[in-house]
Amino acid sequence: MAGTPESTGGPVRPVVALGLATVTFVALLIFGLGMVSLALSADIIEAPGLGQVPGIVATALTTGAFALVLWLSLRRRRPSYWPAVWTALACYAVYNATMWLAVATAADLATATAVAGRIATTGFGVAIAAAAALAAAGGISLVRTRSQRPRWPWEDEFDE
Repeated sequence: MAGTPESTGGPVRPVVALGLATVTFVALLIFGLGMVSLALSADIIEAPGLGQVPGIVATALTTGAFALVLWLSLRRRRPSYWPAVWTALACYAVYNATMWLAVATAADLATATAVAGRIATTGFGVAIAAAAALAAAGGISLVRTRSQRPRWPWEDEFDE
């Protein structure tokens, strides 16, 4: 169409990158914890009678921590990739701390310490940190990009 302004390309807006990275983090977190659980043939929380509430609380608060830490770095003009490491460490710490608190409110302190310690020292902790690092690096990449939007060959003005 004549007169329609073209997109000039450039970086993705930080708020859009944050939204995409956060959704990616949740998907990778659920996938990673599920795959580790399948590989180990073990539940994430093996204490009887706790249900799913501690996992839901830990995942929700970890997602909030992911978004907060990543947003602090995405606000800069051209962020480096180091905040992906800090985001991974923050998510690892928040997941374990909130899991400990959630289990401590439903059971005793020994059970809470055992559950949080098991998550921190097994593949579950690695899955949490890896999901956060990958999703954060993807969000930072979106903000740092300088590429144009994808175009079909027939969209070119100068067809032969």
